[in-house]
Amino acid sequence: EDLTEDAEALKAELAKIVVHPPSYEQSLMEEFDQAEFSPSYKDNLPKENLVLQYAENFRRQMVQLYRDRKPLFLNPVNECGVEKFVCTTIRPTLLEFKELYNWDGAAEFVADYLNIEPLKPEYELPKRLISPSTVLKRQKGNCFEYSTLLCSLLIGAGYDAYVISGYATKETCLADESRDICPLLKKKEEVQEEARKKEMKKYNVKPPRDLRSKFELKQESKKEAEKQAEKEKQRKEEEERIAELEKPPPDPYFGLRIHAWVLVLSGKREVPENFFIEPFTGLSHPMDSSNYLGIESVWNNVNYWVNMQDCSEGVKGLSFDLGDSTVWEFMFPNNDKPLLKIPDAEDDLNDMDDDEDDEEHEVEKYLDMPPSWVDALKLSHRDFQMRCPHGKKTKVYKRAKLEKFAHYLMKDGLISRLSVYEDRELTDLMKVHEYYAHRSDKLTQKLTNHRTGQVCENFDPGRPRCLKEHQFKSSTPGPENERVMIFYHEARVDGLVKREETQTEMTEEYSNRDDFLFYKYVEFGKRAKKFGPQETSSANKGRPINKMIQKFHRNRNKPANEDIAEIIFHVAEDKIHISYHTEDVRIAASTREFLKPPNWDEKGAVLTFNPEMHQTFQVDPMLPMNKQVELYEMLMELLKAEEKCRNEVRDSQNEVRNILDDRTKEEAASELDISVYDTERNEKAKKHRRELERQQLEEKMRKQEMDIDYLAPFLAKIGNPEKLSKQQAFSLKEECLADLKQRLIDKANLIQARFEKESQELEKKQAWYQQNQVSMGKEDEEEYLTYCKEAIFRIHILDLRLTRHKEQAPHKYMQLEQKLRNDERLSEFF
Repeated sequence: EDLTEDAEALKAELAKIVVHPPSYEQSLMEEFDQAEFSPSYKDNLPKENLVLQYAENFRRQMVQLYRDRKPLFLNPVNECGVEKFVCTTIRPTLLEFKELYNWDGAAEFVADYLNIEPLKPEYELPKRLISPSTVLKRQKGNCFEYSTLLCSLLIGAGYDAYVISGYATKETCLADESRDICPLLKKKEEVQEEARKKEMKKYNVKPPRDLRSKFELKQESKKEAEKQAEKEKQRKEEEERIAELEKPPPDPYFGLRIHAWVLVLSGKREVPENFFIEPFTGLSHPMDSSNYLGIESVWNNVNYWVNMQDCSEGVKGLSFDLGDSTVWEFMFPNNDKPLLKIPDAEDDLNDMDDDEDDEEHEVEKYLDMPPSWVDALKLSHRDFQMRCPHGKKTKVYKRAKLEKFAHYLMKDGLISRLSVYEDRELTDLMKVHEYYAHRSDKLTQKLTNHRTGQVCENFDPGRPRCLKEHQFKSSTPGPENERVMIFYHEARVDGLVKREETQTEMTEEYSNRDDFLFYKYVEFGKRAKKFGPQETSSANKGRPINKMIQKFHRNRNKPANEDIAEIIFHVAEDKIHISYHTEDVRIAASTREFLKPPNWDEKGAVLTFNPEMHQTFQVDPMLPMNKQVELYEMLMELLKAEEKCRNEVRDSQNEVRNILDDRTKEEAASELDISVYDTERNEKAKKHRRELERQQLEEKMRKQEMDIDYLAPFLAKIGNPEKLSKQQAFSLKEECLADLKQRLIDKANLIQARFEKESQELEKKQAWYQQNQVSMGKEDEEEYLTYCKEAIFRIHILDLRLTRHKEQAPHKYMQLEQKLRNDERLSEFF
């Protein structure tokens, strides 16, 4: 039909209205084999059905009263498609691993052990909630399954923990930590101690008068304050600019993304204050965290609470007093939290006892929570040590990347590696921090700075030379270069605490020594350049020593003017300088200086001494001067001390070389220590177990051979009859005994033949020796004597075996005859 103008206009107007049908993608949910699950997964008990009805009634009431609220997460289906109440999905469990007893260890384990499955769509509650036992087997789950597993472990460990259903930011829901600082890089808050005011004493020396201009000082401080304010302003502007650049893009689903996390309330396990735990990262967050935008409901294994507070400002200012029914609506009347009750003034105090009885009867009618339908949570020791799916996990942080590895997965014992970068794109590497475990060389940490080339290694106690920390440059790892070594001085005989070395100096610090030595300094000179072939011994010689310094603590058993505080050996100048400790009543210390005799380094030489070789300064002029003999003896002692100090320096240089050689071999081998109780990894234990099994098998085979039927070959000759006649029995007996007799005779003849053969060869050798004795050399004669000794030994052994065989043969014959008489098949005829 022809349309009118109005109809055409209407048609054109309607053509502008275009609708696009929504694209529907069917979510492929993972299917499980129901035969693997217990009956509690497939069916509900009558009490569970009653709880589901109770929950449905509660949901209808909430919808009727609060029509604008989002639906509550109450009864999702489980792996088998059966509806289960969320409170019964929590299975409080305390596993046998001590690392899971504290909340931080349990949270870190859950975050590392599972892989994240984000909610799809992110603004709707999940239709299914998998049990914690299945989550442990699958090693993956969404935020609700993460939180349920973590809450089960925390409640089992004694914490007052709850699962929270609410809303969070996009970064929190997707576990995006690329804008957060790595927890390992966060500095611990240092407690600033208040500076104690110095007590003003009555009699103090007045400080010198300050003659500077106060106006100039004021102007300088004013300029300095302006500079500091300008720097602070620039710093804040730069921080704001960087924060604006790093700010995430706007999220179209902000405030709608559903998320679940864990709440831990104070009280139990000495928890001082409430806090949140993010299950995806295993980190704790304060109660006013900006990562969480709202809370719908909270539950544990006992009850279910609905939040009635305003969340327009996120979780800031929310009250978590679950006993306050004005802010938390609980589902079950048997609330384990104390309720806030206001007594009525008109209540009769005399009827309090009757009211309590009535309340007890009413409480008995309340519906309590049924037991959890989830199977017991089980985790093998091997799975716990793996920690991460397939043993590896990588996390990206702000300018950092953290890699985690399972124990014993890497050959060098590496369990985590933290790489720090300069830029956000993670291309400009600054430093790498590596953590190790189970190393035979006791290495625990290794920090490598790629900018400066500095390397720092830390070790546990137990190394041969008690090394605790080693700092060096990767470009010059060899000896006689810059390095710092720190030792476990309690385990060393010499009490060495620290050794610092450069190309020209070496400093050592000591502690708790009997000789009160606490400091040693050595200054080295340059090696003399020699032309021509280098001597092999010169390579092992150390650097020439120019000066050595030793410092000592005060020895209260000696007078101060006799107690040496410092000795300086001027090796290059042939001088020895001594400084003594200062007396308590003095402000200066006594000193002494010796010049070495010209021939002091000649062995066996007689050393001469004259007064010009000694100089002294005594603080107390009343003390008597030392005699020449005493000074000569003192000089001899100092020369011995210098030689001892020089030898100790050489020993220190050799120790450094040995430590470096050991580290080179250890890095090449990278052996790991395995406990004797770890039967899966301990190869020695495996070999020992296999050896025991082999020995048991051999013993079993030997017993079987001993129990072999000796009549079997003779019975086979006559066709293995079921019953023997008398004639056959006598014939079997005679044949068996005759066979044994013949074997014993053959064995004796064999031993006799070997005996005669050895005797004939010995006689031939002796005849050959008689003929060639004159022309034989010393080596030939020694060879002949050796042969004769061995031949006589073999002949003697054969003689003993033949004698023993002759003695045992009649007994073996009689034992067989007795066995034949006692045999069940022949006993009736004998």
